[in-house]
Amino acid sequence: MITLQLPSVPIPDAVVTLIGRQIPEHVLDAEIEATTQAYVIGLCRKPETAEAREYALAGLARANKTLAKFNPKLIVRGAR
Repeated sequence: MITLQLPSVPIPDAVVTLIGRQIPEHVLDAEIEATTQAYVIGLCRKPETAEAREYALAGLARANKTLAKFNPKLIVRGAR
């Protein structure tokens, strides 16, 4: 099978803004929260930070629930 590598095309800011207006604000907030919590989970590797990791996992689960309701493909996975 032949695959072609297409060059990436930059998206103008006006188009990004238009796309962003189509997504409800609570979903955008949930996406930011999920991304932040996934980052925090990656930082909490040591046994001393187990409580912070559990808190971040709970926040990630809450945000993912909102994202999955809107579109299951938006779910953010934590660092392993």
